[in-house]
Amino acid sequence: MSLGASSPPPSVPWREDARVMALVGLAHGISHFTHLLLPPLFPVLMSEFDLSFSQVGLLMSVFFVISGLGQASAGFVVDRFGARPVLFGSLLLFTAAALTASMADGYAALLLVSVLAGLGNAPFHPVDFSILNQRVSAPRLGHAFSVHGLTGNLGWAAAPVFLVGITALADWRAAYLAAAVMYLAVLALLWWQRDHLETEVVIRPPGATRGSDLAFMKLPVVWWCFAFFLLSTMTLAVVQTYSASILKAVHAVSLEAATFTLTAYMLCGALGMVLGGFVAGKATHTDRVVGGCMGAGALLMLLAATGWMGGTGTMIVLAITGLAVGVAGPSRDMMIRRATPKGATGRVYGTVYSGLDVGFAISPLIFGAFMDRGWYGVTLAGAAVVLMLSVFAALGVGRRTAEVQA
Repeated sequence: MSLGASSPPPSVPWREDARVMALVGLAHGISHFTHLLLPPLFPVLMSEFDLSFSQVGLLMSVFFVISGLGQASAGFVVDRFGARPVLFGSLLLFTAAALTASMADGYAALLLVSVLAGLGNAPFHPVDFSILNQRVSAPRLGHAFSVHGLTGNLGWAAAPVFLVGITALADWRAAYLAAAVMYLAVLALLWWQRDHLETEVVIRPPGATRGSDLAFMKLPVVWWCFAFFLLSTMTLAVVQTYSASILKAVHAVSLEAATFTLTAYMLCGALGMVLGGFVAGKATHTDRVVGGCMGAGALLMLLAATGWMGGTGTMIVLAITGLAVGVAGPSRDMMIRRATPKGATGRVYGTVYSGLDVGFAISPLIFGAFMDRGWYGVTLAGAAVVLMLSVFAALGVGRRTAEVQA
């Protein structure tokens, strides 16, 4: 089975490539915004509905279990029916999730928010990478992946500011109503520009069976990619879900300052994505780039876990951790692209990136139990150890890709 997704010839005008990158980037940023639809307001929701850390952790687990299960199957849907209609359906589900959140009257309603948002989030990586790989010229794919990662981080960075800011000005219900309006505005824009989001569907060759659609799952490199995403995402889930609470508990910083640290982490990650786009375009061994950056991030997080740096120092170290992880992003996506069989982009990205959802699902449950026991430093240290394990998974991807291409 040959590897490498097809791309249009390099004669495609830069303006057209840039338009596609921007539209897909906007959609990706909205999906990442939705990852944090609930966590920034956990302190408010915990007080409003008398919830524990484990209960709010379960909300995120439900979101990512639904997203992970859906993502693996969404790749097949994208390959068969195209990315564009699936993208529009996701934005409608996000709108429904935000409206439900604005009317929530208890924990059951918040669980429904997690289900709706998880269903909407499920198709995004198969959708995004199918569009990018088909519509962006090959020499510009490194920059396309950089923009994709950058906008994802900006979506993460925007969510706490947007939701906490509107909550401070009005209340949390108004914040979720504003989010619903934003989703509809983005849907309108993408509908207007829909011609630039069309993808070709994958037609099964004559004589091929349905079982041939699953042939990619026999490749060990696919499961090494899956493991990498699972491990690296477990660390990110700790930062997103519990960093604000850790900073408040250990260093007595305000909710606003703790929230700003999460935003700073994401903004530094976005800057890292920009730098990483140039690195990915020139790197021969992208797995080594990913491993080096993730290893540096793990060491920085271990330093933050010690508490030696104090409140301000810890916030700065966590932000720099985001920079290290961000630089790895475009090389990570190039690493996955090289491991992808031709004609199976949606299926492979759906399966591989479902590891991201699994990591997001199990991490809040594991580390939420730590948080309930007051093990704040152990929570950060555990996240650092898991991130270091992802280094070995990235190097494993590189070895097995080379074996298949040999």
